[in-house]
Amino acid sequence: MRVSILRGLLLLGCVLAPLAQAAEYRFDPVHSAVVFFVDHDGYSDSVGRLKIARGWFRFDPKDWADSRVVADIALGSVDMDDKDWDRVVAGSDFLDAKAHPYAHFVSTSVEKTGPDTGIVYGQLSLRGHTEGIAFPFRFNKRAFTIFGLHTVAGFTGIATLDRKLWGMRAFDSVIGVRVKVLLEIEGIADSSAERDYQRAVAAAQPAAAR
Repeated sequence: MRVSILRGLLLLGCVLAPLAQAAEYRFDPVHSAVVFFVDHDGYSDSVGRLKIARGWFRFDPKDWADSRVVADIALGSVDMDDKDWDRVVAGSDFLDAKAHPYAHFVSTSVEKTGPDTGIVYGQLSLRGHTEGIAFPFRFNKRAFTIFGLHTVAGFTGIATLDRKLWGMRAFDSVIGVRVKVLLEIEGIADSSAERDYQRAVAAAQPAAAR
């Protein structure tokens, strides 16, 4: 009986430990998405989706300023629900995915603006150009889930970006310049998330650059 109780306490400790302190997370690709909305000549907003290829973040619910985010978004993954439009948006007039396969974001600071809201500031590199951005977000939930037996943190963010800042100037009379970006993010607590990301980036480098 005592052994069972001790085992239960140890298991409870393992479950609660990640919730009591800052933790590293890897992005959950199944439950994370980058969705964008862009005006189509005033008729409606066209909707597209991109996948987060790799990345990690650190989040401490007691000290948001200690948070950090690094993410690479696969531009070739763009999905406009139409193959022809996928090719156009991924092409050189817009995302230029062939020459620059990833958009890279790295945070510089995180500001808490309310009990569950904040702004993440950082640098977004896209099409070979880097601009500073501010991305308001809401912290949704952080808890241990029995589905996978791990700790999950979830966030929703939304911001509007000017595509011309990254050199996307084509068709500005019929395709909106201001692009609304929605982030739905879930991360799985993983103490090796940053290390695994660095290894993945290094492995993807050409041999001559290593």
